[in-house]
Amino acid sequence: MTASTILGIETSCDETAAAVVRDGSDVLSSVVSSQIELHARFGGVVPEVASRAHLASINPVIDRALADAGLPAAAIDAIACTVGPGLIGALLVGLSAAKALALAWRVPLVGVNHHEAHLYAAFLEDPSLEFPLVVLLVSGGHTMIIEMAGHGRYRLLGRTIDDAAGEAYDKVARFLDLGYPGGPAIDRLARRGDPQAVAFPRAMMTREGSADTLDVSFSGLKTAVVNHARRHPGLDSADIAASFQAAVVDVLVTKTRRAAAQVGARGVVLAGGVAANSQLRADLAAACHADGLACFLPSPALCTDNAAMIAAVGWHRLHADGPSPLDIGAQPNLRLAFG
Repeated sequence: MTASTILGIETSCDETAAAVVRDGSDVLSSVVSSQIELHARFGGVVPEVASRAHLASINPVIDRALADAGLPAAAIDAIACTVGPGLIGALLVGLSAAKALALAWRVPLVGVNHHEAHLYAAFLEDPSLEFPLVVLLVSGGHTMIIEMAGHGRYRLLGRTIDDAAGEAYDKVARFLDLGYPGGPAIDRLARRGDPQAVAFPRAMMTREGSADTLDVSFSGLKTAVVNHARRHPGLDSADIAASFQAAVVDVLVTKTRRAAAQVGARGVVLAGGVAANSQLRADLAAACHADGLACFLPSPALCTDNAAMIAAVGWHRLHADGPSPLDIGAQPNLRLAFG
């Protein structure tokens, strides 16, 4: 398989994205059409609204990605598209477009796992990253600590047993009436607050007398924030936000450091939407420096959902496994395969 130039398509949630990537890491273009304003009045993503917005945006976004790359359709060697996990209606829009183009252009189609794509976002900016790596994948729907032993070789080390970190951010932001999306709102507000104002709990730092568990839990923290705010109505919301964020970041950084030590990682990679959080980035970088580990923090454009990371995984998967069948379906509950 000699395909080198991949068109990536991403529509798993509320961003319509397309990108052109060459040789798995050279980003020729990356276009993202956000739906934040559409969903803000609802306080969260509405699946039907998302699907209709994808339908309106998908073709213009793909056209712009090709134009920005300065390439005609004939220069595309393969198409990579998110098949899951995600919202079923949203996934179907991108997958249908990818299948149509693959047939029309007579090029291979590669179905991509959205979670795997986040693991590869780092390689778009630093292809020289050396394995083994520990990846902290934190988003609105998922929180996982993953060992990346090599391309396509993953081991799950820890995960949330309830709320994802981003989900906890959104719920606390909603309670504090900070608007949508909640993560950036809390991050901004926390900069004005005292992170030591409230000693919120750090759940599952130990379990059954052992300090080795790498799983995390944030539902209790969310409840503790709500209860404390109700008992102390005069407390500055900036102090609540800063103290909440300190608790989340403390747990994530502690567990990631522990994971890196356990597997002998050469470096740590941050990935997912919550990877844009300023406190998490600063504390993880400081921890890695103290531990003598390489630390990769993706640029903000690669933290959110994008199609460049889809194309990157598509390139690797195409060369390792070959193309996907054209009857591949959307898989809203798709899991990442661990060895």
